[in-house]
Amino acid sequence: MKRISLTGLLHPIILLFVVMFIKIYALQVVVFENTSFLHVLLVEFPMWALGLSGLMMFFKKRTWTAIWLYNFFLSILFIVVVYYTRYFSTVPSYYDVKQIYQSNSVGGTVALLGSPYDFLFFIDVVLILPLIWFFKKNTASFASANKFAIGFGCIGLIMTIIAFRYPLIDVSYFAKKHGYIQSQFVQAYENSLGTAFASQEHLSEKELEKLKGNTFVPAVQHDTFGLARNRHVFIIQVESLQEFTINQRIHGQEITPNLNALLKESAYFDHVYQQIGAGNTSDSEWLIHTSLYPEGMDPTVNTIDGTEIPSLAWTLKKNGYGAATYHADDITYWSRDKLYPALGFDYIFTSNEIPNEKEIGFGPADEVLFNFVEDELVKQLKTHDRMYSNIITLTSHTPFEMPEEYEFLDLPENYKDTYVGNYFQSVRYTDEQIGLFIKKLKKLGIYDESIILIYGDHSGLHGAPVTDKDKILLKEVLGHEYTMQDRFVVPVLFTAPGLFTGETYSHLGGQIDLMPTLLNLLGIEHDTQMIGHNLFHYKKNLLGMRYYLPGGSFISDKTFYTAPSAKLPASIYNRKTMKKTKNTNGLQKSIDNTLSIMQYSDYIRKEQTEE
Repeated sequence: MKRISLTGLLHPIILLFVVMFIKIYALQVVVFENTSFLHVLLVEFPMWALGLSGLMMFFKKRTWTAIWLYNFFLSILFIVVVYYTRYFSTVPSYYDVKQIYQSNSVGGTVALLGSPYDFLFFIDVVLILPLIWFFKKNTASFASANKFAIGFGCIGLIMTIIAFRYPLIDVSYFAKKHGYIQSQFVQAYENSLGTAFASQEHLSEKELEKLKGNTFVPAVQHDTFGLARNRHVFIIQVESLQEFTINQRIHGQEITPNLNALLKESAYFDHVYQQIGAGNTSDSEWLIHTSLYPEGMDPTVNTIDGTEIPSLAWTLKKNGYGAATYHADDITYWSRDKLYPALGFDYIFTSNEIPNEKEIGFGPADEVLFNFVEDELVKQLKTHDRMYSNIITLTSHTPFEMPEEYEFLDLPENYKDTYVGNYFQSVRYTDEQIGLFIKKLKKLGIYDESIILIYGDHSGLHGAPVTDKDKILLKEVLGHEYTMQDRFVVPVLFTAPGLFTGETYSHLGGQIDLMPTLLNLLGIEHDTQMIGHNLFHYKKNLLGMRYYLPGGSFISDKTFYTAPSAKLPASIYNRKTMKKTKNTNGLQKSIDNTLSIMQYSDYIRKEQTEE
């Protein structure tokens, strides 16, 4: 029998692949909680190893440099994947890498995501690889690298072909099952063909409502149609505002006293869910202006080239309104330089026009924004009889660190310097500025002639920054463990003096429903089909969410279903109690109906953005 020598086992190529395998295995454990040696060896490892083999074959004179750079690149990439997953609870794709210039949106929270153990991803490039080079530089031969390339290439090709045979409904789950690189190939392929799930089967408004469990009634026959006709329209999209802050007290103090006061002249919806995708705040803007689902894996703004898109702004302009949008941020951030013209705004105000004064976080304080809106509004009312003003706040953005002079809450000591405590302070500040803006509208004499829609764009408390201490504080405030419902539900106020007197509606809604609800109150019909519906009229609903819930998840009147993800199996919750249940009655039908609705929305969006 031929003996295997220790020298053979310590061949530099074998050592290099063993070191890389350990790093890839560590990534699988940290991100996917996958400990299967065979799965990593046969599914995940081959494609990464193929890249290293190819480099060793190509860079014959600079082989060690190529090896070091490749492993250094993997270390950086793996850290990005780990940090991104900790914050967003979803695995990033190359779509997200394209948005690296947007990193300032979470830049302040990076320090909250790290762990000293993360630096172990770099131990090979700073210690192990130099040691292998030092001891093997005189004996190293990489001539056999092509054999490894062929071997790993064959395995990787087989696994990639297998991956293409499965539907990509959820990126994270797909990456766990079929390999991270394979998931990128499948995404790129489906993106090259257009929207991954776009279905060309037309669904009428009647069919859409039937899928949601309702009987369709034409908008003009709804009791609310035209109640707010000819009023000025203000939409205030509040950064990171979650529903549980409304009417909530800390140490006897209201977190949102001004919004609470507005409830007396509002219709309040307290069970409306965020439905944003990778575009976060910009996806919320998409939802409110189109009543279509966002793209999900890619920020929706990336699908826009400036072509006119049927929108809330265009429809209001056709009915005699001037349209202005305000956001005190760089206009190129989330490609709003393309989004806003496509949506049809007459006036676009961003960091180019709004003074960078009293800076908090990465922009001017909300009081500067609202003062600017007031000044411009006075000018616009000289030209337009009715105005639509879209206002997007910025101050209550993660990491929620407020200057001491803007901390209006006197928090108990155990809330000081906590993520939750900082969040409450930032929300309280923005609430104060909304209250002052309402006073400005009254001073201008147009408050009673207006309808004001105020809603949260997405959650603020999520991911690794929410520590165990923060969870204890949240339980103290909420009276129960912090749940996905607490995270995903955003407040929605339709404030209209003389129309509403504090009514609260607790049936299910989504951000996709806000545009049709507003248009119904205004007595205006949209030119093209919307996926959402009038929340005042329809009591049942069926909502999908991409990116922040695994693909195939849905929220219905009684059920909150999360499809299997990279780390967790499928779960069914009672939506009212958020307690797990084993009741699977109608589960598959709801999954299919949700996917049908979202696929049809994709088709509409694809048609509109490519015209």
